[in-house]
Amino acid sequence: MTNINIRGGIGNIIEPDTNARPQDNLYLAVNSEWLKKAEIPSDRSRTGSFDKIDENLEKQLMKDFSEFAQASKELPEVKNFDKAVELYKIANNFEKRNADGAKPIQLDLKLLEGLRDLNDFNLKAADLTKAAFTLPFNFSVQTDMKNTKVNALHFSGPGLFLPDTTVYKTDSAKQLLDVFEKQSVNLLHMAGIDETVAKKYVQDAISYDARLAEVVKSTEEWADYPAMYNPTDISDFEAKFSSFKIDQYLNELFPEKPNRIIVAEPRYLDNVEKLINNNLFDEIKGWLIVEFINDVACYLSQDFREAAFPFSQALSGQPELAAGEKQAYRIASGAFSEVVGVYYGQTYFGSEAKADVLDMIHNMIDVYEKRIAENEWLSQATKDKAITKLRALILKVGYPSKIKEYYNRLQIMTEKTGGTLYSNMSKISQASLQYELEQLYKPVDRTVWLMPGHLVNACYDPQRNDITFPAAILQKPFYSLEQSRSTNYGGIGVVIAHEISHAFDNNGAKFDEFGNMKNWWTEQDAIEFKKRTQAEIDLFDGIEYGPVTLNGKQIVSENVADQGGLTAAVEANKIEHGDMKELFENFARVWANKQYSESIKTQVAVDVHAPGPERANVQSQCQEEFYKAFDVKPEDGMWLDPEKRVVIW
Repeated sequence: MTNINIRGGIGNIIEPDTNARPQDNLYLAVNSEWLKKAEIPSDRSRTGSFDKIDENLEKQLMKDFSEFAQASKELPEVKNFDKAVELYKIANNFEKRNADGAKPIQLDLKLLEGLRDLNDFNLKAADLTKAAFTLPFNFSVQTDMKNTKVNALHFSGPGLFLPDTTVYKTDSAKQLLDVFEKQSVNLLHMAGIDETVAKKYVQDAISYDARLAEVVKSTEEWADYPAMYNPTDISDFEAKFSSFKIDQYLNELFPEKPNRIIVAEPRYLDNVEKLINNNLFDEIKGWLIVEFINDVACYLSQDFREAAFPFSQALSGQPELAAGEKQAYRIASGAFSEVVGVYYGQTYFGSEAKADVLDMIHNMIDVYEKRIAENEWLSQATKDKAITKLRALILKVGYPSKIKEYYNRLQIMTEKTGGTLYSNMSKISQASLQYELEQLYKPVDRTVWLMPGHLVNACYDPQRNDITFPAAILQKPFYSLEQSRSTNYGGIGVVIAHEISHAFDNNGAKFDEFGNMKNWWTEQDAIEFKKRTQAEIDLFDGIEYGPVTLNGKQIVSENVADQGGLTAAVEANKIEHGDMKELFENFARVWANKQYSESIKTQVAVDVHAPGPERANVQSQCQEEFYKAFDVKPEDGMWLDPEKRVVIW
């Protein structure tokens, strides 16, 4: 048996095989014992290395919040943390939540039900936006991609009921929408709406959702960052609307209307008149009401929480709803994410670990610079620009030194003063939106972190040219002072270099050292880079993973970053004469994953990352050092012919 050339190795990668050899399936050789024993918690849809850290972190912070709420533990000296604890107490008071039932939402529900026609909607649309209702279009304030010192107003369409446009074309679409329909009718009826009326609202909403699904972008389309940048003169933008009074709406939203807007979804804008007109008013109204009830049910009684679970369950396979106390923690932690992240970082993240991780980051940057300098397919002009960008990277490790001013504005209304969980969450959403809109005429704050300290993740921001490593990810199996350097390189080392590689993936490569979208490539280099990026698309496209088939184009930027990340970690380990087997084994270990098939389907529809097990195996198959470390031969399952291996960075 020769030249097997199976992407991802032989065997079923999601089923344990304790006899698997690393030469045939690295991921299964490392993780099969774990896969056999691992149990998915009843209130989650999967478990794995990332998830296990998150489970343990959540358990610890839930204990802390419980003790703070009972005053058995002194509040930390973290500004606004007391507000997070107050919100937790309100969210955790199920006696009151259950007694209140649907009362907290009645005024807002009646406001939506009272909409008479499109003229009435035109009059109230800006107020609905300010009150944080979801409308069938979206305005946001974000950094201007071509001038990252300033913010700009962006426009896009709304989200859909199903996770992605592609899901509507699958066999499960009708079944999922049936679950959603039944759930929505039930929720509206529980909220006091006559069942016949509720059914009409939901049918109208689903009809409108089908129209939106024909027009809004798919996840694959959203994965193309530069395609979001379509600056448009405000008068040209407004000319696309006729029935909806966009000029009036924007004037009510902003004290000074901007003279340009960046259209993220041109196709939606071209169809906006077909989607928002008086003939479709009933559908629009139904959609607004159904969006609202599904969004807010989780803030009401336990009965409402349970009634809002079937659709989520159908998408995730999760057997049980999370306990009320856990939901209370998640609500408080989400609403005050940066505040809770600073508390977590200050309490559980050591200075010794931070210094060691910073040392690894600087090592990775040095390795990257060496690899770019010695690159054989780039011209010197492009190399110089790439190294300039690399050296300009801003490093964010652990947690931020300051908390956004926005949190100072949040005021929690206690139950004694008439506050409910819903009223508080509504006010928080309104404050968040108001804060965002205010940024339109303010300079970009480059010190802002995209992730809180207690999030098990990491990221690169092309518009700020910074990399962020929250404290939460800096633990086993990704990182530990007790692990060997080679093991750490296979974990956090790859993660670090992965985020650096995003500066040079198919999206990041279009931004300069200041985060501005600008071409810094020679024409010939750009052609060669596109060719290699296409090879990365082809490498993953069509791989069967459990119940799904991977879309190489949708996941290409993350795969380019994985390729660069693993290559740089291998190089750093090589320089330090580290054990390559340890590196590759831990690289496979961090992608350990056990997941329900429903969750796999949903994740692959909306995620720009390949499933972890495929990341572990396919990227390892492209590394020369992997073949040397495990003596992989052409007849082995992990063998890929040299010409099929993708090398970019």
